[in-house]
Amino acid sequence: MKVTKVGIKESRTPCCGRGWPQRDSAEHEGYAGALTDERITENNSFDVDSGENKLLERILSRENLNRAYKQVKRNKGAHGVDGMEVEHLLQYLKDNGEELVKLVLDGKYRPNPVRRVEIPKDNGKMRKLGIPTAVDRVLQQAIAQVLIPIFEPQFAETSYGFRPKRSAHDALRKCVEYANEGYIYVVDMDLEKFFDTVNQTKMIEILSRTIKDGRVISLIHKYLRAGAVDRGRFEETETGLVQGGNISPLCSNIMLNELDHELERRGIRFVRYADDMLLFAKTKRSAQRILEHIIPFIENKLYLKVNREKTVVAYIGKVKFLGYGFYPSKDGVKLRVHPKSINKMKAKVKEITSRSKGSSYELLKLRLKQFITGWVNYFKHADMRNLLRTTDEWLRRRLRMYIWKRWKKVRTRYKMLRKLGLNHNDAYKFACTRKGYWRIANSQILTVTITNARLIQAGYTFFWDYYKTVTA
Repeated sequence: MKVTKVGIKESRTPCCGRGWPQRDSAEHEGYAGALTDERITENNSFDVDSGENKLLERILSRENLNRAYKQVKRNKGAHGVDGMEVEHLLQYLKDNGEELVKLVLDGKYRPNPVRRVEIPKDNGKMRKLGIPTAVDRVLQQAIAQVLIPIFEPQFAETSYGFRPKRSAHDALRKCVEYANEGYIYVVDMDLEKFFDTVNQTKMIEILSRTIKDGRVISLIHKYLRAGAVDRGRFEETETGLVQGGNISPLCSNIMLNELDHELERRGIRFVRYADDMLLFAKTKRSAQRILEHIIPFIENKLYLKVNREKTVVAYIGKVKFLGYGFYPSKDGVKLRVHPKSINKMKAKVKEITSRSKGSSYELLKLRLKQFITGWVNYFKHADMRNLLRTTDEWLRRRLRMYIWKRWKKVRTRYKMLRKLGLNHNDAYKFACTRKGYWRIANSQILTVTITNARLIQAGYTFFWDYYKTVTA
């Protein structure tokens, strides 16, 4: 791929099934009619010598762009519509960085459309993501790095998503704190397709209250309106935020911060993590009143849509928040793993231990270890000792079934059973069995040959064993 100036000159790298020639302005030829100066008003006519109007220079400083590049490099990720992989990004920036910065400063830079991809959601539907080009990811990351410290002091104390030094665990601890203060009824708020329905005009209005450098507002606006390529066809993005863009998490927090402050003004306790939120009340009736009174603000002031089917008023023990559930005990309300999260976990283990995948033993061990360590680290604050012990019993049975299936032939089964200590008669009789795999996996013969200790010695990771190491 030949790279010149600030674009990929006449690159014919296939993208979504087509070749999209890209010009010096980093705008695809096929998009020239969609991305014009008429659509986004440029404003570079003010005095940029004042401190508040030098924000773009801070964003484009060498130090900030280097930090942005390193973060994009760490995140890796797939290529955008121009086909450039992250590993080619450094050389591109060395060759074209100065010209790229000049284009952005002059207001002439045009972001590329995102590459549209879909991933499955838990409910069987698909979630639309957008993958910006590697260069646009660097610029968006540079914007976010400068804007986050500016907006952080404005954000509410009980907002936790996409914020530095705040986590889902912090949000859950706050929920437990409110519940133990007597706020045991909640509005489980669901914003319908939040990222897809954000009103961009409202977004720009809110940004403009804080950002006084019109060039930065213009650049962000261009990213919001850059469009998407889906299966080779260009689509306008007149509403919404791109899920996958580096500035989208910050923009979502800035938009929903309006709701946070309205809730604070009304004296309503809440916990929000991105677009997942719980509003707390002491009685069911007051929770219902909160819902009735806050919907008009969300829909008429922020132009967002409340999903009335999924938004519920319920006792806190009935709701799922960030994968966790809540339950009352003699020591107060505590956290548990929600049943839906348990089902999802077991489905994933079944997928990993499926014989049809044809994984080697070493790959199976690696995939199990990665999943179990990640899952336990996320749910470690839940009361789940009994759950993990019973899950491990089930997992060991799954592994015995997997191993038995790998010993496909009678002679292989006989050989392995003899190697594991069975006498000739028992090994031969069991090797010839016609019983089902799941039934065999729970038989005495396999439990005394493929023992728990042997599975651990072989390098398999188990939920309870790992849980003890992270909670010791």
